[in-house]
Amino acid sequence: MNLGVLPSTRPMGGTVIVSNAALDRWLAILIAALLATGFATWRAGSSDTAWVYVLHGILAGGLLAASALKVKRSLPRATRGRRWGRLLVALPLIGLCFLSLGAGFVWVAGGRLVDLGPWTLLGWHSILALALLPLLVVHLAPRRWRVLKVAGTRSGRPISRRALLGTGGLAVAGLAVWGLAGVADLIGRQPRRFTGSRWLPAGGVPIPTTFFGEGTPTIDPASWRLLVKGAVERELELSLDELGALGGTELTAVLDCTGGWAMESTWSGVPMSALLDAAGVKEGAQRVDVRSVTGWAAGL
Repeated sequence: MNLGVLPSTRPMGGTVIVSNAALDRWLAILIAALLATGFATWRAGSSDTAWVYVLHGILAGGLLAASALKVKRSLPRATRGRRWGRLLVALPLIGLCFLSLGAGFVWVAGGRLVDLGPWTLLGWHSILALALLPLLVVHLAPRRWRVLKVAGTRSGRPISRRALLGTGGLAVAGLAVWGLAGVADLIGRQPRRFTGSRWLPAGGVPIPTTFFGEGTPTIDPASWRLLVKGAVERELELSLDELGALGGTELTAVLDCTGGWAMESTWSGVPMSALLDAAGVKEGAQRVDVRSVTGWAAGL
């Protein structure tokens, strides 16, 4: 597949290594790859998946370089031509893109936990990235054929030398930005887990942050109940004391929050297996759905 195009000419002569069409194509590829690796990081929690986080950071550096080049080329032309409709979409898109990238880089290089409202900078990084998707679709829709159509090369080779140079330039830029953020992080001297989360003191109390911005509910321990229902022989409604009577256990483990902090502590509680044994799981049951008082839910 050829990701480059034939050399395009500047208004005053000369050539450019990456044409506008090729640049749009690379922007689309980088954003798609960043979304894929970004979603993958939510599931990649073991050390053998650390490469996903590294790749995400390098791709972000490449997107920063490509976006800066796109703004340098397109914004003056759109302003001079008074293309207000395009600017109405492009300016918020540019702003969200740079804010999301900036939040991610500051998170890595800042050396400490930073909160803005109900979310950490890492949370804002993800939220802003998701917010720019509708604007990106509106922006790319009129240009979809230019982005999807791949031009040939004069030599007939599958990829041109200019395409290789452009690809190499973005790769070098991505590595450079990622490396600079890492160096700044080392200078800050606050350890980070391979996931990017900041370590909190072991054995402490988790900070009240949430990726989804749910409020912190007020719970009366005396009236709180745990419900177990569905494909079970006996539906249960347990008070806190009744739950503890099933037999507790302790486990030393790392809690890595999507909000960007991690902590190794000894956690105490009742194993889910004890709950399921008490309720009696019916034959054919395939999964367990858990729902908290905040509305957060997960399937196991």
